[in-house]
Amino acid sequence: MSKQTTFTLACVVVLSALLPGVAGYLSARLEALEAAERNLQALEARLHVREARDTRPVSFPGGPCLRTPATPRFQQVPAIALGGYGKRLPDWLAGLLREVGRSARD
Repeated sequence: MSKQTTFTLACVVVLSALLPGVAGYLSARLEALEAAERNLQALEARLHVREARDTRPVSFPGGPCLRTPATPRFQQVPAIALGGYGKRLPDWLAGLLREVGRSARD
């Protein structure tokens, strides 16, 4: 046999082993991708069903709000929030509370 014929036969043998393996690998990858896509679609469907079940219609009895109510300039601090100071407050806190009270009256 000539060198060209031997080379051609060697290439045919290698390709006959390689092509089915590559084809099998690619078909398995495609099947895995299709299975992942089906799982994703099923999870999305379950999520949409759960969202639809948890969603409740909201009704506004007086219609939409046309004016936002004015917010107060400051909030009163409850006495319990001042901690365990009792009747005696630190000077800096007493001064701050006086300033806030003055600005609220203005």
